Amino acid sequence: MPVYIWKGKTASGQMQSGEITANSPQEVYSILRERKIVPTSVKPKPKELSLPFGKGVGLRDLSIFTRQFATMINAGLPLIKCLEIQEEQVQKQSFKKILRDVINDVEGGSTLADALKKHKDVFSELYVNMVAAGESGGALDVILERLATYLEKNSEIIRKIKGAMIYPAMIAIVMVLAVTVMLLFVIPVFSGMFAGIGAELPGPTRFVMWLSDFLKRNFLYIVGVLGAAAFVLRAYYKTEDGHFRIDAILLKIPIFGDLIKKQALTRFSRTLATLLSSGVNILDALEITAKTSGNRVIEKAILRARASIAQGESIANPLAKEKGLFPPMVVQMITIGEQTGGLDEMLNKVADFYDSEVDQAVENLMSAIEPIVIVVLGVVVGGMLMAMYLPIFKLATEFMGG
Repeated sequence: MPVYIWKGKTASGQMQSGEITANSPQEVYSILRERKIVPTSVKPKPKELSLPFGKGVGLRDLSIFTRQFATMINAGLPLIKCLEIQEEQVQKQSFKKILRDVINDVEGGSTLADALKKHKDVFSELYVNMVAAGESGGALDVILERLATYLEKNSEIIRKIKGAMIYPAMIAIVMVLAVTVMLLFVIPVFSGMFAGIGAELPGPTRFVMWLSDFLKRNFLYIVGVLGAAAFVLRAYYKTEDGHFRIDAILLKIPIFGDLIKKQALTRFSRTLATLLSSGVNILDALEITAKTSGNRVIEKAILRARASIAQGESIANPLAKEKGLFPPMVVQMITIGEQTGGLDEMLNKVADFYDSEVDQAVENLMSAIEPIVIVVLGVVVGGMLMAMYLPIFKLATEFMGG
C-alpha cells in the first residue's frame, strides 16, 4: 500500500505530522478524523532510492525492539502508544513501515499477534505464537521479556559461531590467493630462467611448472566451473533432499559438526523452554521448535518425537531413540523435568549448559584450526618454492663437484 505524509491540528490546536500507510488519501482523512486530528495536508510520500544494503530487519534490531516494547508495556503504556514510540525510534525505514502497518491493523481491530503474523519475514512463527499466548493470558509484558531474553541469547550464539568461522575463512582465502599469485606470476619467472638450462628438471619442479601453465591457460574456465559448482550446490541445498543430506554431512565433520550440534541443542532447549513457559501446548511448541533448530536432520528428529508424543508417549523416550543427536544428559534432564513438573526450568538449564559448551567448542575450533592452517600454508607455499629451487641446488652441486 502507498504511504502518505500528513499534517494536521489536534483538538488543542497543536500542529502534528506523520506518515500513514493507506489505500487512498480519503482513507488517510478517515484515520486522522478517528484520531481527532483535523488534516491540513495529505501528500503521497516520494519513493526513496532503493539501496542493496541496510534495509532488512536483523535479529539484533528485533531483540532491541522487543526489549524496549516489553519495558513500555510493563510501565503501563497503551499498546498503540508503545508501537508509535517504537516507530519513531527505529532507524531502518523498512522496519518503520512494518510498524506503521502493525499500528494500522491494531487500530482497525486486529490483535497484535494477527498484525505481526502478516510480516513473517520479520516476526517468526515462534514470535507470533508467544505474543498470542501473552495476549490471551493477559501477560504480554512477561512474554515479551522472555522473547527479548531468547532473542538476545540466540543473537549471542550466532555472533559466536560467525566469529569462529571468520578467522579460518579469511586464512583460507589468503592461502588460495597466495598460491594463485605464485602460480600465475612467480613460477613463470622461474620457468623462463630454466628454459635455457637444457638439463632435465627434477620431477617436483616439472609438476609445479605444469600446474602454473595449466592455471594460466585455463584460469577463466576454472573460475567458471567453480562458480557453476557453487550455484548447483546452492540450488541443491534449497531442495528438501539436498538440505537434509548436506545438513547430515555437516554434523559429521570433525570439530565443526560438534559445534553445529551443540548450537542446535542450545536453540532446541531454549526455544522449547520459552514456548512452554509462555503457555503454548507441547505439540505446537515442538512443531515451532523443530522449524527453528537450524539443522534439517535435528528438525526431522524433533518432528518424529512430536508424532510419538501425540500418541501418548513422554517427551524423553522418543528423543532417547534418536541416537547420536540428543545426548543422555539432555534426555535425563527432560525426564526429571517431566516427573517434577518443571520441564521449562530443566530445559533452560540444558540451554545454559550448552551455551558454555558452544563457547568451549569455539575455543577448541580456533585452537585446532590455527596450527593446521599454518602447517598447510607452509607446506604448500614452501613446497612450491623448494620445487623451484631444486634445479638451482642441482646445478650448484654439479658445479662444486666439477
